Amino acid sequence: MKFVKNLWLTSTVILASLFAFSSVSFSGETLKYTGEKKCFMCHKTQHTVWIASKHAKAFETLGTDAAKKFSADPQKDAKCLKCHVTGYGAEGKIVEEHGVQCESCHGAGEKYAKDKIMKVQKDAIDAGMILPTEAKCKECHNANSPTFTAFNFAEAVKTIAHPNPEKK
Repeated sequence: MKFVKNLWLTSTVILASLFAFSSVSFSGETLKYTGEKKCFMCHKTQHTVWIASKHAKAFETLGTDAAKKFSADPQKDAKCLKCHVTGYGAEGKIVEEHGVQCESCHGAGEKYAKDKIMKVQKDAIDAGMILPTEAKCKECHNANSPTFTAFNFAEAVKTIAHPNPEKK
């Protein structure tokens, strides 16, 4: 039984690691993150919701005494950074101080962040934008986190809900 549990845990860690960077690769090419300031230009309402969320403070929380119970320096520990910053380990990563930004959930925006593409959701998705699912959230909100207690997707999504932008 212990072997099965260890095998399951190892498989989960490997899959989570693979998915953590899945949004970086699109059609075989590595995409760059654009950053929340680019998103803010058109998505002010969504930005307001994000800036007030725990996601926006995710890197900051790694500097707390509570986080230091799990790592000597969580703000430099890859095990922590993979979920507490956007694009960790990717070329052109986002500044850590901004935590979990739009592209952590919606994918690297290099190809879809252009206004003419974003006007049509299908075009944005075709260009690599992700519509987050419970599985996407669970890439970080899972038992691999030392502070994980439970994750209720239906409740969690309400705390980060942000309306689609108005049509121009």
